[in-house]
Amino acid sequence: MTMTVSPLGQIRTRLGECPVWDDKTGLLWLVDGRAGLIIALDPASGVMRRRIELPAPLGSFAINADGRLIVATRREIILFEPQTGETEKLAELEVDHPNLRLNDGVVLPDGSFLVGTMHIFREPGEAPLGGLYRLRPDGVTEKLATGIGVTNGPRIGPDGCLYVADSAARRILRFELDGDFRLGAPEIFATTEKLDSAPDGCVFDSDGVLWTALVHASALAGFDRAGSLTRRIDLPVAHPASLCIGGPDGNAIFVTTITDSGRLLANGPLDGHVLRIDGAGVAAQPGMRANIAGAARREILIPADIPDAAEAR
Repeated sequence: MTMTVSPLGQIRTRLGECPVWDDKTGLLWLVDGRAGLIIALDPASGVMRRRIELPAPLGSFAINADGRLIVATRREIILFEPQTGETEKLAELEVDHPNLRLNDGVVLPDGSFLVGTMHIFREPGEAPLGGLYRLRPDGVTEKLATGIGVTNGPRIGPDGCLYVADSAARRILRFELDGDFRLGAPEIFATTEKLDSAPDGCVFDSDGVLWTALVHASALAGFDRAGSLTRRIDLPVAHPASLCIGGPDGNAIFVTTITDSGRLLANGPLDGHVLRIDGAGVAAQPGMRANIAGAARREILIPADIPDAAEAR
């Protein structure tokens, strides 16, 4: 089958992020972070089926088992009821800084939600604030790691490890993960400096290839389990931001893109569109929904000894 890359519908985002294929609704969900929108699209036509507006900026979201949404806003993790518009604050960052906000996230196998921060415009040598946070099913949030400048694409790999792109450092980290979701010391899985780009959103396919959006290089890159680049798909946009694999047959790649991220600008004919890639020879892993009860606990537990990604080797 010949590979094709085409725009999905007419929607155009400013900062398209966090695409999520949901088997239960048969819809492709995504965020326009700068516009404060969560959108659901028909995967074949691109027709918009849902549109939810929340205060911008938005970092990421997950669909909960009960149909509510777990949403990472600038400083808060909230539980949002689409039918009524009601929100419940579950956690708030322990530090407030104008250049720090919550960013990309993912559902973990136990139904918890992991989300990381981005701290931009740092001075040389300034350590990033924030880190990785896990919202547990009981509504309690705990801090898992520090030292990540711009968190993107957190994903659980086929080896059970947690993979996290630090876009600021142009590298993808790997953390061993124990049964209590405690992280081991980080190691560098892959770097993208020679690809002239930071890594952005990530996804694993069913063969264990880690795909990432090369946000500065108009392409997707696929890394094998040893961290070696094995595939590249060039794209007709300036800044692809994130991707997922899904669709009714589970073999389409959906890519979100950027027209105005606040730092990156693009105005080409397909910039900002959601792209659909068919015939790439990939298949999706099973999807997951969060399972957050929503107890409005709000506190963040910070263990005394948590790994620092700045020390990754």
